[in-house]
Amino acid sequence: MVRKMTIEDYDKVYALWMSIHGFGIRTMDDSREGIERFIKRNPETSAVYEQDGKIVGAILCGNDGRRACFYHVCVSEEYRKHGIGRKMVEFCCEQLRKEGINKVCLNAFVTNEVGNKFWQKMGWTLRDDMNYYDFVLNDSNLTVFNK
Repeated sequence: MVRKMTIEDYDKVYALWMSIHGFGIRTMDDSREGIERFIKRNPETSAVYEQDGKIVGAILCGNDGRRACFYHVCVSEEYRKHGIGRKMVEFCCEQLRKEGINKVCLNAFVTNEVGNKFWQKMGWTLRDDMNYYDFVLNDSNLTVFNK
């Protein structure tokens, strides 16, 4: 079952993130406080998927009133290939449409073969007409990748 994510889901979602090989966690942004701040700004658009009494999928989805972005889209490795990712994407997109948002973007690491295949299969467009830039405001907010 797909449903809206709440801060009460944090511990289970964090455990899901930590179970996925190669998944990157930001030390500050992905803390309970960081996710609570994100959900407060975007209370209706993030999703989790529950099955067998546990959270097996999650998407952080937020918008700025104009465009939206997906973050940390994941499905537990043993639950993949059952349409869970597609159902969560559809849920988030429907929530965004209700808020008048017309475009969604996401970032996928080049090395994330599973994720990149998923987005291509879903019909998302890989852009080659722009560059992506970052500017770090807080060097303490490290990305740590699961092994």
